[in-house]
Amino acid sequence: MSALSENLLERWIAVAGAGSARIGAGVIGRYAEPHRRYHTEAHLAVVLTTIDELSAAAADVSAVRYAAFFHDAIYAVARADNEERSAELGRDVLESLGAAPELVNEVSRLVVLTRGHDPEAGDANGAVLCDADLVVLAGTAREYTAYAAAVRAEYAAVPDDLFRAGRASVLRKLATQPRLFRTELAHHRYEERARANLAAELADLTGVSP
Repeated sequence: MSALSENLLERWIAVAGAGSARIGAGVIGRYAEPHRRYHTEAHLAVVLTTIDELSAAAADVSAVRYAAFFHDAIYAVARADNEERSAELGRDVLESLGAAPELVNEVSRLVVLTRGHDPEAGDANGAVLCDADLVVLAGTAREYTAYAAAVRAEYAAVPDDLFRAGRASVLRKLATQPRLFRTELAHHRYEERARANLAAELADLTGVSP
């Protein structure tokens, strides 16, 4: 097990308890599947670290952390229901651990929410999770270029014209939201840089300057 995997397992145990280590290792191991280039253990670690930074804004930070572990646990580029399937996996795992129904339902809801990253006003847990999942958008120019390249690598089998059109559609939906980041801290730290990165990638994908 790599140092990163061990760190993630320690984080899982901190939320779920030592008795869940084997199950947690199985969940984390999904992020090391060979077809992944961006949705990896490194991405999960960044999401969890950002949740730590935004934790004061959450209503139930444990639910948000559980949701982070499950949000990309099932990831197949050829399917459109990854979030729903990941939510079901989360439900099955948490029920097997004897989690309260309220927690199970909240984690499942949060995982599905990462499909569109558009939590409703007042959804504190959703805001923290979505902000953490989108923090990659606010990287430096070099970091963002590496992120975009990793996403493209995951879709290597998709012809370039189809990928560019699909990726541009996803980015436009994000860019048209009034706020990318819903918590005040993340909005202050990341909004401007993220919008600049989105605009630059859209221009590259479409040939149209922002």
